[in-house]
Amino acid sequence: MGFTAVLCHWLTEMAAFLTESGGVLLFCSIRFWAVFVVFLAGYALLRYSRRGAMMAYVVAFGLFLAFKANGLLMLLLPFTAVATWMLVNCLREAVGTVPRRAWLAFIVVLNFVPLIYFKYANFLGASLAAMVGSNFSPWKIALPVGISFYTFQSVSYVVDVYRGTFRLRPTLLEFLFYLTFFPLLLAGPITRAATLIPQMRRLGCVASHMVWYGVWLFICGLLKKAVCADYLAQFVNLVYDDPVAYSGFENLMATAGYTLQIYLDFSGYSDMAIGLAAMLGFRLRDNFNAPYQSLNVSEFWRRWHISLSTWFRDYLYIPLGGNRKGMARTYANNFLTMVVAGVWHGASWMFVIWGAMHGAALVVHKFCKRLFLVALPASWWLKASAWVLTTVFVMAAWVFFRAPDLTVAASVFARIFTDFDWAYLVPFVQVRWLWCLVMVVAAVCHTPAVTRCAPRLAAAFVCAPWVVKFVVFVCTVQLAVEAGQSTVQPFIYAQF
Repeated sequence: MGFTAVLCHWLTEMAAFLTESGGVLLFCSIRFWAVFVVFLAGYALLRYSRRGAMMAYVVAFGLFLAFKANGLLMLLLPFTAVATWMLVNCLREAVGTVPRRAWLAFIVVLNFVPLIYFKYANFLGASLAAMVGSNFSPWKIALPVGISFYTFQSVSYVVDVYRGTFRLRPTLLEFLFYLTFFPLLLAGPITRAATLIPQMRRLGCVASHMVWYGVWLFICGLLKKAVCADYLAQFVNLVYDDPVAYSGFENLMATAGYTLQIYLDFSGYSDMAIGLAAMLGFRLRDNFNAPYQSLNVSEFWRRWHISLSTWFRDYLYIPLGGNRKGMARTYANNFLTMVVAGVWHGASWMFVIWGAMHGAALVVHKFCKRLFLVALPASWWLKASAWVLTTVFVMAAWVFFRAPDLTVAASVFARIFTDFDWAYLVPFVQVRWLWCLVMVVAAVCHTPAVTRCAPRLAAAFVCAPWVVKFVVFVCTVQLAVEAGQSTVQPFIYAQF
């Protein structure tokens, strides 16, 4: 394809994105990049000259993308930002413990009301109808894309101001920038005001190494999401659509495939989001740290979706009392926090079960650690056993996360335990050799030996000649196109 043809295709995609109604922000789509390149040119001109104009420009771009995804429901985003900013100023001026707590409760409730309505109204209505034995017709409620993430960012800002851990007084424009920053708009990572807002006030020239590091992160995210996760999803979706039609071995492989798929999908999105922010001159914290290397469930949640797990730790677990009020209370707080985390992921009893499983596992781990594990030597066989046990548990819990209902989940487990035969291994590999290869490569890349090399690979890319960087980027895009389907798969966590 010649340069003229590529340019025409690029412009066509950009025009289509601008004129068509609807369209969720997908970082791995050509349409997003067609618009982003144009945006980047304007951003580069404004960043070094007019700080206020630059922030307004980014806010406008974020709201535009929110409008493309949500239509007029995107108005909830600026309304939340303006209302929260104004009310927090009242909170700052309030004197006395009781008035300050009243302001805090009012602002937090005001933030959560839209989220509860759009995300849980049908679930609560159906559950109530089932309890009283009446019929329930679901209301036509569209969940605004990104509402869970910007709500959590807004609440974290409110609570941090109340606690005195965030003392800066952002202007309305700065706070709008914080809540509408488009790399974080679709599915996080949930970023604290203390991370982003101070960087707005230190704007200057973006170091070239930071830009190239952002490009490297985006390449890694693109490989994870568009190449590996989307390809693994094809077989996983087939099995979970009708698990009874497949053998126990195939159900087990689909479950293992989903275990890698959800990690590659969401960590890939996080890499792309953090990479885009780095290209714009903002450094965000990592959101994943090789979670499947964990030796227990507590460690898993220190490595998985770090921005969400630390949010629940700081704004739910600790306010409930944390581990300061005895072991029984600590166990209850752990369990309740994970149940709420499960409910946050979706309005379904399947997510409640998934959260309860992890909550129970946290309780069991802390109980056993208190009684036994401290006295045991840190031998290799103990670590290997702990890793196997943790991985098997996490895989089993993902079945409830992926299955649409208990019937499908029960069918998956029933097929695995009643129709499992290693004789399926060879024909499965022969038929789905590429799928198996992707699984092996993804698993190997998650091993400690490879993850320890990641910083050196990133540094080598940043220091490489621009020709090498260009070739790596083009090859990655081409690989994503070749491995992709007719339509780009949505990010899994975008629905939450």
